[in-house]
Amino acid sequence: MEFDYVIVGGGSAGCVLASRLSEDPGVQVALIEAGPPDTSALIQCPAGIALMARTEIVSQGLSTVPQPGLLGRRGFQPRGRTLGGSSSTNAMAYIRGQQADYDTWAQMGCSGWSWAEVLPYFLKAEHNERIHNQWHGQNGPLNVADLQSPNVFAKRFVEAGIQAGLAHTTDFNGPTQEGVGLYQVTQRAGERFSAAKAYLTPHRGRANLHVMTGLTVDRIGWVDGVARQVHAVQDKQAQVLSARRDIILSAGAFQSPAILMRSGLGPAAHLQSLGIAVRHDLPGVGHNLHDHPDAVLVADAPGHTDLLGLSPKGIWHTLQALWAWRQHRTGRLTTNFAEGGAFYKSRAEEAHPDIQLHFVVAKLVDHGRQLTLGHGYSLHVCLLQPDSRGRVQLADSKPHSAPLIDPQFLSEPRDLQRLRDGVRQAQRILAQPALAAYGREWAASAQAHTDEQLEHWIRQNADTVYHPVGTCRMGQDPMAVVDAQLRVHGVTGLRVVDASVMPRIVSGNTNAPTIMLAEKAADLIKAAR
Repeated sequence: MEFDYVIVGGGSAGCVLASRLSEDPGVQVALIEAGPPDTSALIQCPAGIALMARTEIVSQGLSTVPQPGLLGRRGFQPRGRTLGGSSSTNAMAYIRGQQADYDTWAQMGCSGWSWAEVLPYFLKAEHNERIHNQWHGQNGPLNVADLQSPNVFAKRFVEAGIQAGLAHTTDFNGPTQEGVGLYQVTQRAGERFSAAKAYLTPHRGRANLHVMTGLTVDRIGWVDGVARQVHAVQDKQAQVLSARRDIILSAGAFQSPAILMRSGLGPAAHLQSLGIAVRHDLPGVGHNLHDHPDAVLVADAPGHTDLLGLSPKGIWHTLQALWAWRQHRTGRLTTNFAEGGAFYKSRAEEAHPDIQLHFVVAKLVDHGRQLTLGHGYSLHVCLLQPDSRGRVQLADSKPHSAPLIDPQFLSEPRDLQRLRDGVRQAQRILAQPALAAYGREWAASAQAHTDEQLEHWIRQNADTVYHPVGTCRMGQDPMAVVDAQLRVHGVTGLRVVDASVMPRIVSGNTNAPTIMLAEKAADLIKAAR
């Protein structure tokens, strides 16, 4: 149980690191994942995402503490818990964010992380089936493709966006993000193409790559003052793995800070209150939690069975589609549901787009956990750069206990104002002829006319769009947790590589940026060796 590198977490970042570090046959690499292998058909079939929200077979349904900004509601915080992590359970949209996001990282003291310095790693990771230009890669492990069978209503959404005054785009990851269009997705030949599929599956035969599932990490251990041991639990049995070079935490924005704190690395007062011996006072661990707050507009479209929904005819179409997918990997079950999207400014004075839309070809209520009869469509309205900041803390010192998650959604008034203005513009899109001829927005949002009414509706309905970041943030100031090489401040032999190190959230879905981050981290680790 001794290796050169021990990677904790088999999600997007962990799969990249395991693949890249094991390219050198002279090193031994262990990858530990708390969940099961990624063999479930719900993972492989893109439309399986609709059922994953209702089960915890390959995901963990965490919750926030009560959120005052959401009228005291607890938010839902599902995270992938299988090989591939949330890339095995997400909506597969391939979005990098804005160039200014990464230049801001560099300005915040993260040397080497400007747009010009991270673009090569996006290109290194990507194989884009359609787009062949300087903005995209063609030889990377991660397959990026157009939707195989885009829904007619996704095309109508794009038309409605154009009618509302947005520019049409065929590439949200080109020189300009602003506009409306269909998303490209991490799929290949009608199947989900997760980070595990891209980086891990092709190399499972390597003799120096050791993938272990079902291990929950408790804490890090030290040998002569250096982080050298990973203490884990498997089937109630204690396991200890040793690292000759580095331990790398890639357990995500909730679990990476939790492991650090259980190891005595974190805010001293919080650790002492739980009886955890403080090894190094790192006040920033768990702080700077932020996420994209998101409100979902829903519309009924009775009888339109092109949309996925619960009706006798809709169920018959789904059974036919299941046969088509099983036999040929084609048809409507290749949908990622969130097929169309847009980026725009909530107000003209914004320097960059600060609102993202995801158009869903079904009625989405409570993250898909609440079934609704009939057919319709939904429109996520997401605030890209929230000012609100929260934190993650430990509930206790036990490894299986869920952390206390407090993103402080909408605690900053400006967040609510911008999200309100973004929702109003999204309603304008729904009201355009291309969509209004087929569906009608639900009354609860449609009848919220004043600022106060719409803000109250948002507080009643908003929640995460599954992009938590920042809890082990990169930087040089006293609240930073890792340096620009992703080494934990004040600790030897320990790094964090996942979305938790992002000092500021990116303007879009976080999966592609996390893969980029891990690609760059792999080169940093190799260079240090």
